[in-house]
Amino acid sequence: MAHLSQNPADKERFICVYPIYINSKKTLAEGRRIPTEKAVENPSCAEIRDVLTAAGMNVYVENKMHPREWNRDVQFRGRVRVQVKQEDGSFCLDKFTSRREVMFYVAEMIPKLKTRTQKSAGGDTSSQQGDGGKKSKKKKK
Repeated sequence: MAHLSQNPADKERFICVYPIYINSKKTLAEGRRIPTEKAVENPSCAEIRDVLTAAGMNVYVENKMHPREWNRDVQFRGRVRVQVKQEDGSFCLDKFTSRREVMFYVAEMIPKLKTRTQKSAGGDTSSQQGDGGKKSKKKKK
């Protein structure tokens, strides 16, 4: 095993963000790390990656599983690694100075993604009631 370097810009030093950390469907015991009211319903690795890439962060996805994630489905797979610090130890972006800030930001931005706002979510269709009603009427004809 290679020795982990102390260089914060090395890939080994990137922080890990599993989708389970910000999943409102999980309990704290199941691995959620932020309050339910700020969490997102079943976030995916792609969504986390898209949000952080758009924020200008250095990000890559690994095909890993969170140990407490019992569902082996592809939808729940993956771990996002994010560079928070530069080589000199300073933060890449001032608004992200901790893991929690990264998680809060991602959880806040995912619901605003086009993929989330266009298609209606499985359980919660209250926000897209207008669209949903029209679509179902067309189908009935």
